[in-house]
Amino acid sequence: MSTPFPPSQLQLLPKVHQQCRRQPHTTARFSCSATTTAAKSKHKAGQIVIKAKPLSQATIAQTRDSPFTNDLDLLSTWPHRAWVASGCATVLISVVKCAAGCAHSHMLLEPVLAGLIGYVLADLGSGVYHWGIDNYGDASTPVFGSQIEAFQGHHKWPWIITRRQFANNLHALARAVTFTVLPLELALDDPVVYGFVGVCSGCIMFSQQFHAWAHGTKSRLPPLVVALQDAGLLVSRSQHAVHHRAPYNNNYCIVSGVWNQFLDDNKVFEALEMILFFKLGVRPRSWSEPSSGWIEEVETSSQTAV
Repeated sequence: MSTPFPPSQLQLLPKVHQQCRRQPHTTARFSCSATTTAAKSKHKAGQIVIKAKPLSQATIAQTRDSPFTNDLDLLSTWPHRAWVASGCATVLISVVKCAAGCAHSHMLLEPVLAGLIGYVLADLGSGVYHWGIDNYGDASTPVFGSQIEAFQGHHKWPWIITRRQFANNLHALARAVTFTVLPLELALDDPVVYGFVGVCSGCIMFSQQFHAWAHGTKSRLPPLVVALQDAGLLVSRSQHAVHHRAPYNNNYCIVSGVWNQFLDDNKVFEALEMILFFKLGVRPRSWSEPSSGWIEEVETSSQTAV
């Protein structure tokens, strides 16, 4: 309590506020209101009376745990932009070299087919990776800890991804693409390989943007994006929404979603989970009853405002 009171008025304060005055770093939180009492009150007219009004547990939990949309963690930094620029340049090099190789060798069908295979396998790769970091590890896991924490927290606050700026959302994958694809481009000189690598790495790098669009509102998405989602070329909003409903163990692929039905119908990830459990004794998160970490927190108007 920042405003001091004379000793004669301090004795009228509730005990909890006297304690707060002496111990400012208390774990309880109170909202206080100052009012003037009526003539029939036991206090004198015009005398300041402060009443303790504890906040609800839900309000305290939301204030403590919920991220805000204007958090600096959601903004792009210059290093983020530099990595995205590097990743885009790496993908562009593959595409340009593929086009040049096709023009020189008069070969078109093979690179196009290789690019199509890269597109399909990028969706599969996104699903396998998404399944892994959703179910195994935590923030302390070496190398992947920050992504594991982000993806697992994404289930509680899925709308946060739509608030992230472009480079902030893509920089981690762009960095991975730069380090893995650039050496291949320096070592190889085959338009077919360039066709596969260019499309596959590009889809993987932009998969987080496709993911963000899958959480977007149709009216706010670019018409081209909506058309690609409706055509099944990008993962749709309705398909990905199933992933965020119990039992939270399906529809992991986030590029086109073309693999989701096959993987779920044939219980591929369930089989992998059984193998890991019997070989390593590790249980996936999806085997446990959904906790507060899985359950989505609804976006409030205060969190929407920037």
